[in-house]
Amino acid sequence: MKVSILGTGAYGLALSKILVENKNEVVMWTTFEEEKDELLKTKKSSKLKNFKLDSNVVITTNLEESIRMSKLIVIAIPTAFVTDVCKKLKKYISKDQYICIASKGIEQGTCLFIHDMIKRQIKTKNIAAISGPSFAIDLVNNVPVGLSVASKSKRVINIVRKAFENDHFKLYPTSDIIGIEVCGSVKNIIAIASGIINGMGYPISTQALLITESLHDIKSLIHALGGSKKTILSFAGFGDILLTCTSEKSRNYSFGKLIGSKSSKKEIDDYKNKITIEGLYTLKSIYKLINNKKIDIPIINIIYDIVFKEEKVDKLIDYLMI
Repeated sequence: MKVSILGTGAYGLALSKILVENKNEVVMWTTFEEEKDELLKTKKSSKLKNFKLDSNVVITTNLEESIRMSKLIVIAIPTAFVTDVCKKLKKYISKDQYICIASKGIEQGTCLFIHDMIKRQIKTKNIAAISGPSFAIDLVNNVPVGLSVASKSKRVINIVRKAFENDHFKLYPTSDIIGIEVCGSVKNIIAIASGIINGMGYPISTQALLITESLHDIKSLIHALGGSKKTILSFAGFGDILLTCTSEKSRNYSFGKLIGSKSSKKEIDDYKNKITIEGLYTLKSIYKLINNKKIDIPIINIIYDIVFKEEKVDKLIDYLMI
């Protein structure tokens, strides 16, 4: 199968390894000529240690060329750029091509999740999303992982599973694409809170308290937005939350730890300027979304107050102990 990956970030590169391993023909698209040249020349990326690009992977900056004759198109770009890319993509995509979302997040301003962002630009029902506990470096190292794959179409799910599944990459199917995207987005916010707790000096027992309480809040949010409550127990739900909220590999967790340990404003700002912290952007959008829709999700409001209003971190512990 020919598969196109839009985006050459760490996760997109890691997915390319899985796809090549499964005997797919892979084309990757980047908007940056310098990045394309570097990948083709060195077969390495500063974004992902121990990664070596397979010599059969094609890299291009031409969007039309990147998806030509591909059966599956994987979206692996930052959420902020999805709408602009889809505006261009709709000129070239055909009705018999399938889209798989590997990005996570919610659009600033519109508060749309990625599958809605895509549908606003491209008239297609051939959309799936994959999400679950998997760091890019673990995919590169062939660590056994399990993710959820969600779509309203069983055919789309089968296409995605055929492309990706093997003896160390498992996909569990569901029709709840709303729930999957909510979990994939909000887990980055909860990871910030978990990092705050660690930075305050509390042990993993207190982080477990946070995770458990958060599961109830996220379940309520999924239900309020039209998804299935049971999705919270999926790979994309509890699985990804557990991973992201307990690992210092998570940039969101590390950012929260700086806040919890009362690092200087300069140190926190330097980290924000050097590292993309997905949870920060998601927090703004989710906060706006729940307030616009009058959905009561206390944990989101509390994390927002600490991160953006610089309220005391003790507020988080006070909430957990109610």
